[in-house]
Amino acid sequence: MSAREMLEELETKYLSPYAALSQDTQGRDRPEPLCDMRPEYQRDRDRILHCKSFRRLKHKTQVFLAPEGDHYRTRLTHTLEVSQIARTIAKTLRLNESLTEAIALGHDLGHTPFGHSGEYVLNQICEDGFVHAVQSVRVVEVLEKDGQGLNLTKEVRDGILNHRTSGRPSTLEGCIVRLSDKIAYINHDIDDAIRARIFTEADLPREYTEVLGFSVRDRLNNMIHDVIAQSMDKPAILMSPDVEKAMKGLRIWMFENVYSGSVAKSEEKKAQQLIETLYRYYIDRADELPDEYQRLMSERGEKKSRVVCDYIAGMSDSYAIDRFEELFVPKAWKA
Repeated sequence: MSAREMLEELETKYLSPYAALSQDTQGRDRPEPLCDMRPEYQRDRDRILHCKSFRRLKHKTQVFLAPEGDHYRTRLTHTLEVSQIARTIAKTLRLNESLTEAIALGHDLGHTPFGHSGEYVLNQICEDGFVHAVQSVRVVEVLEKDGQGLNLTKEVRDGILNHRTSGRPSTLEGCIVRLSDKIAYINHDIDDAIRARIFTEADLPREYTEVLGFSVRDRLNNMIHDVIAQSMDKPAILMSPDVEKAMKGLRIWMFENVYSGSVAKSEEKKAQQLIETLYRYYIDRADELPDEYQRLMSERGEKKSRVVCDYIAGMSDSYAIDRFEELFVPKAWKA
């Protein structure tokens, strides 16, 4: 018996009857020989962890654009925090931790530079629109490995696609990531906003903190415990009504006080203008795109607007700024 088969047997004996078992995966679009050591969802986790799009997340904005300080979250640290919360919940509920981790690590691979402000402007100017969850799936199906994609299992791609509030994941593991994403960003964005002196802990609405807790640590602990308590031995991932109401209320409060119009967003218009300028430039000069993007048009027949959107969405903040400066900022002349 191979190491993979032993691990799959352990899953069948230990995991909840509601867990997605690795041996029962719906598989990949392109069939591959099974690994002798790793079950299928673990292989997907490893592929995501080693891909280029994952590494670029360290230079993409979470909320604070180019903050002066080493401790503000980036898209990568957000992803890791989502993964840790999701794994804690999955492990305690005896669900598939590898599937949960793969979905969590891949859920934001398609996110734009400059956070949701970048997503907003691409959605406005790209003729087919832009949604980062859809783009994350496109990254793993098409864009990675020079157009080959990562060939992930259907369950991982489903969880990535459906991680937004409006999503309906087909597995409980996907449902865990969907909820963990909100738990993570609400709490770490509060932490970053307090660090940036946008508000203090005492400014948070008491009607929510009395339910969730009076510190980031307490809120994380209470929300995670609540999900586990409400979901144990059930075919759903749930929150108690009071905790869910408080979380949603705090999320709305954060939109009103941080995500829209705060000092943290003061540079967003410039970032959006930069992205729109790059988009217009490459729409007119698609022959200047890197070779792998030109092949998407010549070999796969992809629309130019889609491929330009792919290129810009894949940029890190710093690379987008560098491209803009290279194309549009005059340089000092040297004899």
